[in-house]
Amino acid sequence: MSAADEQQLILQIQEGRDGAFRLLVERYMKQAYNIAYSFVNNHDDAQDVAQEAFVRVYQSIGTFRGDAVFTTWLYKIVMNLSLNRIRQRKSRSHREVELTDEVMGAVSDGHASAEDVESRMHIERVLHELPTLQRATVILRHINGLSTKQVGLILRCTEGTVKTHLFRGIRKMRAILDEEREEAR
Repeated sequence: MSAADEQQLILQIQEGRDGAFRLLVERYMKQAYNIAYSFVNNHDDAQDVAQEAFVRVYQSIGTFRGDAVFTTWLYKIVMNLSLNRIRQRKSRSHREVELTDEVMGAVSDGHASAEDVESRMHIERVLHELPTLQRATVILRHINGLSTKQVGLILRCTEGTVKTHLFRGIRKMRAILDEEREEAR
């Protein structure tokens, strides 16, 4: 969808055309789910977060000015709701959530080998050991493919800060992976 088409769709939603909102949800629900899942690491929570994000979008679309691209605004909402969900989960229980067979099925695209799935799960587990901002930056930049500028807009920080979090996050992930490799020998 081009930026002009997206802008037209948002104008239609602001005018009260519910069919236009349905098109917007259909267009971006999967991306919202994927971002939420990369944070919360749970299928049900990711679905809840994505749905809640669109409820929030619907409730506040009238205030969307278009200063940023719609997806940047949506990703920011999804990220904030995901972080809130993580905080709620941690307040209920201080233990780490273990990866389940359901997660392994979601990680695998059906064509990946068992080694590929295991490797992805391992990297995902290491990713979730990072501090929140480093994890958010790595997910948004490297997994979701957003630009450094977009990540900065979502996280409300400068591009330099984004690069710092990226560098530190990747370095910490490598250190954890190297340490685990050494222990396995």
